Amino acid sequence: MAVLSTILALAALGVPYHAAAAWGSNGTSSNGTFKHVMMISVDGMHPSDVAKWIALRPQSNISQLIEHAYQYTDAYTSAPSDSFPGTVAQYTGATPRTTGIWYDDTWDWTFWPPSSNCSGPPGANVLFDETIDYNSTELFSGGIDPAHLPQSLVNGTCQPIYPHQRLRVNTIFELITAAGYQTAYTDKHPAYDVVRGPSGTGLTVGYFPEIAAVNTTLSEIIPYDQLHVNAWLDWINATTPVNTTIFNGNLTEVPTLFGGNFQSLSVAQKTIGYDNDTSNSLSAGLIEAFEFVDSSIGAVINDLKAKNLYDDTVIVVASKHGQAPIQRSLYRAIDPTAVNNNTGVPYAWITTDDIALIWLNSSSDTAKCRENLLANATAVGILDVIYGHNLTHSGFGNPQIDPAVPNLIVQPDLGVVYTTSVKDAEHGGLSYDDRVVACFLSNPSFEKKTFNQTVYTTQVAPTVLGLLGIVHPLLQGAASEGVTTLPGFTSLAS
Repeated sequence: MAVLSTILALAALGVPYHAAAAWGSNGTSSNGTFKHVMMISVDGMHPSDVAKWIALRPQSNISQLIEHAYQYTDAYTSAPSDSFPGTVAQYTGATPRTTGIWYDDTWDWTFWPPSSNCSGPPGANVLFDETIDYNSTELFSGGIDPAHLPQSLVNGTCQPIYPHQRLRVNTIFELITAAGYQTAYTDKHPAYDVVRGPSGTGLTVGYFPEIAAVNTTLSEIIPYDQLHVNAWLDWINATTPVNTTIFNGNLTEVPTLFGGNFQSLSVAQKTIGYDNDTSNSLSAGLIEAFEFVDSSIGAVINDLKAKNLYDDTVIVVASKHGQAPIQRSLYRAIDPTAVNNNTGVPYAWITTDDIALIWLNSSSDTAKCRENLLANATAVGILDVIYGHNLTHSGFGNPQIDPAVPNLIVQPDLGVVYTTSVKDAEHGGLSYDDRVVACFLSNPSFEKKTFNQTVYTTQVAPTVLGLLGIVHPLLQGAASEGVTTLPGFTSLAS
């Protein structure tokens, strides 16, 4: 693969270029690199789910991928583990303290509300979900409406800020397009344009059917997910589906990097849950979701083989987030106002799921807020409240110097979800069930190997670049946080 632009960029930085190595079945490196990487997030999937599915369906497509995969059984996604930062982690190699992406619903002291012309005191809710669409009741309404975007000052001028502009560091998509290749991505909201990166050049094409336009039942989410699958199959054939967003020219070849997600398993976990009374614990709903996901992966594999691309493609399956609790009896819904009402101090914004992020009007109230919350820990279902020195030294950043960092993070007891909805699970929090996710990389040339040590999904980003023969020191977030390739791929470009 031609990587001239990357080599020149590295030379300008005084960084040497090293060609990547593709790992053969004998565990030694072979010449050259892979031509394509496909990244799939099966949202909500834990490593335990993979094991249960393989035990239930040993001849499944996922089982066949695992037979030629490097699998990581203790892979942690971002903290918080919401879909938005979980996605960004895999494509930047960095965590929220570096990327600035904490959640799809946050607060920032350098922003203003939509259509405000940056007037009045700074500080606003930064919302990057379906509400920024032109019309979230339609699958395709024209993408992001700039009138719905929060605003900020850019070089002294008030501008609406798109999700990709919110991102503080580059993405692997940007480095791949800079090297002269094409990319494609699909996800649940147009807001996932975030993966384009700050330059906006990371995606050749995007495909973002709005999930809020359909009911969140498994029977409606499976046809929704099929839209993502259809897009993948189109891309493998170097074509694009109707309603594609063209960001950087028409797609003229099979993308070097393409990917997206499945929502079906996540919706089944939240609306049906696990059957914890059975030995396998996969309920009928979860099995239905798994069967759809597995057959879809099979369709992708078959198309790659038909196009003689399978041997040249690494399939990465790494979930953005887990789901908590796996043990349904632990589930406990608490009205989010219980958090709000027990802060005891003025706050600017509170984001809740199976976590609470709190931005205070005054940082001087931080200790008092924590004291008040812990005084009502039983009623509010609180395990811990992270703040101050502990917040900073746990890797969450410093709210004293970063306007995007919350003052406090409430970690509830496992199973507690701050919601008024009826569901069986949720994600976004810091628990093991939230953060430990399925992660494996498969290619016919890989010898099956399992790694049980702790790894992080941020490591996927530099690994993907190495698999494509693109050096990863230029990946800003990973470089800043010292993130390396996944175990088993240490000889890739560095």
